[in-house]
Amino acid sequence: MAISTIDAKLLQKMFLAGAKNLESKKEWINDLNVFPVPDGDTGTNMTLTIMSAAKEVNAIENPDMATLAKAISSGSLRGARGNSGVILSQLFRGFTKEIANVTEINTDILAAAMERAAETAYKAVMKPKEGTILTVARGAAEKAVQMAAQTDDIEEMIREVIEHAEYVLSQTPEMLPVLKEAGVVDSGGQGFVEVLHGAFDAFLGKELDFEVIPQGTVSPVLNTAKGYALDNVDIKFGYCTEFIIMLEKKFNLNTEIKFKAFLESIGDSIVCVTDDDVVKVHVHTNDPGLAIQKALTFGSLSRMKIDNMREEHSQMVIEQADLRAAEEAAKTQQEVLDVKAVPVGPKKDFGFVTIVAGEGLGEIFKGLGVDYAIEGGQTMNPSTEDILNAAELINADTIFVLPNNKNIILAAEQASQIIENKKIIVIPSNTVPQGIAAMINFEFSKNVEENKATMNDGMISVKSGQITYAVRDTSIDGIEIKCNDIMAIGDSGLITVGKDVKLTLIDAFKKLVDSDSELISLYYGCDIKEEDAEALRDEVEALYPNIDIELQFGGQPIYYYIFSVE
Repeated sequence: MAISTIDAKLLQKMFLAGAKNLESKKEWINDLNVFPVPDGDTGTNMTLTIMSAAKEVNAIENPDMATLAKAISSGSLRGARGNSGVILSQLFRGFTKEIANVTEINTDILAAAMERAAETAYKAVMKPKEGTILTVARGAAEKAVQMAAQTDDIEEMIREVIEHAEYVLSQTPEMLPVLKEAGVVDSGGQGFVEVLHGAFDAFLGKELDFEVIPQGTVSPVLNTAKGYALDNVDIKFGYCTEFIIMLEKKFNLNTEIKFKAFLESIGDSIVCVTDDDVVKVHVHTNDPGLAIQKALTFGSLSRMKIDNMREEHSQMVIEQADLRAAEEAAKTQQEVLDVKAVPVGPKKDFGFVTIVAGEGLGEIFKGLGVDYAIEGGQTMNPSTEDILNAAELINADTIFVLPNNKNIILAAEQASQIIENKKIIVIPSNTVPQGIAAMINFEFSKNVEENKATMNDGMISVKSGQITYAVRDTSIDGIEIKCNDIMAIGDSGLITVGKDVKLTLIDAFKKLVDSDSELISLYYGCDIKEEDAEALRDEVEALYPNIDIELQFGGQPIYYYIFSVE
């Protein structure tokens, strides 16, 4: 018997099933990213975005369409991470606007909602690009409109819509040559199709698990790890230990370094984030008491949590135990923000928020006047809500946000549209060196618009790049890349590929340095020894005796060096 309508209870199940299906495929979707870097994150970002909404949707006991629409829209907008997550949240925003005032969804309403979803998402992107999730969503919407004119059977309609969405997805490599060269379809489009598949399974009445588990950022690599979790990994340290220190004694950078060294002596998977009078700690250890005793020397403890991973975790979690730190790192920023609930300090004309991975880079930005550095970046995109919360903590009505990553700009812009009692100005820095240049060009004597212009101008003269390794074989811009090759990636894409970090970096400088170059800045990551970085700086100085060379500790994961030429 044909089903002609979807009520709120069924839509709730469909949304949760779509979220769970996307979550189950996130690592596969991550692997579809064009650049074979160890931080492919489309699947993770889309999952975290939809799970933010799913948590609210799951909490509704007796849903009606209006309540459901609000939960889906609000949860996804605030939880949006990365460009793919922001676009997904905009798809949900458009869809829910169309269904909010109805009691049931028929084929006409479903078609109108999908059409509005695509329109809303396209409008949210300044320069929409075909061959992406936008194209797949629009293709699905067009098929929905066509089917609504032919049938009242929603099952038939959804089945045809998914088939057409898969066809459009298969054509994305023909629309974007970079996809074709890499041999992949668009990862965001694939994520969207997985949401549709999961929702359709629930519509068909398949037995599914609708439980929503709070998500952390499950990044496949953090710090020194290369590749994914190995099968059947033994847990070396059995207790996952977490707490927040409410500082009562001085806790400067030197103290933090010594404390981290102590934690490393008793365990692994260390996360230690400091923010004024609060320190968030996570460690895997066989003796939680040692970590707690040491922490108590700095202040009182809050939000203590100790889990026996050997007893309580399933085999799947055990296999991913070495990645637990990545999940906890994603939660750290929000937990610190939760503790620091109100703006502090005297009222200022302007405030500054930046997103950066690496304690050294964070200190550099704070030295330039940044009030709050959100822990994140290419390996861990913060959500729209993370940016909103950071802005709320600053006692200023105008907040400049420096994303330092093109995949975070949309989330920052979304925050600027949502915030109510302040004004957020997004300076679209694509890289850390651009963000540093923007801050250097800020002048307190100028007004908002003048500073916005000078900060943007300051970024133009900076040529930046980063050195990392490839996680799979592929081809980009006609250059063959093998797994574990060293890549130099610049503002416009791949600069060069090699087998050695130092030689690849020097080759990149040969392509970027010209007669107008005056300064080279190098920020070395957590995997690089200080003496090796200094030796590299000396070699670069010898190659370019008329150019100033600056070397600073960045502490960033994944990227051996971040660099700029000015």
